[in-house]
Amino acid sequence: MKIDEATGKEKKVNEPYLVDAVSFTEAESRIHTELEQMIRGDFQVTNMRKAEYSDLFPFDNGDRWYKCKVSYLSIDEAAGKEKKISSQMLVMANDLKEAYDNLMTSLSGMAVDFEINGINESPIIDVFPYFADKEEVAGN
Repeated sequence: MKIDEATGKEKKVNEPYLVDAVSFTEAESRIHTELEQMIRGDFQVTNMRKAEYSDLFPFDNGDRWYKCKVSYLSIDEAAGKEKKISSQMLVMANDLKEAYDNLMTSLSGMAVDFEINGINESPIIDVFPYFADKEEVAGN
């Protein structure tokens, strides 16, 4: 439930979040842990699905996530043929032009030529990447 800024009334909303997890069980547990700190009152996870993003590029000054489709050529040495590989990436920005600029900045170190096939604003509200516990990192 959120307060509608125009009317001041509570309304039910569905918001998509991206959680880096190895299973649906872990994703649901993590989203509850994260959202309990930000949301007052009850909420429920009503839907989960797998999303595959090859890279995530957060920028502190951005306020929205943009989904970017990027392709590049790879050589299959066994078959001796070029193969086009497409990847989905998320980049944070304030608008479409900034998303393009941030993506270009992030990919500037790639050793292969690439093509940006599309950039669209994503409905994702927030992203929760996986961070190893300090104890796990210290033990490795």
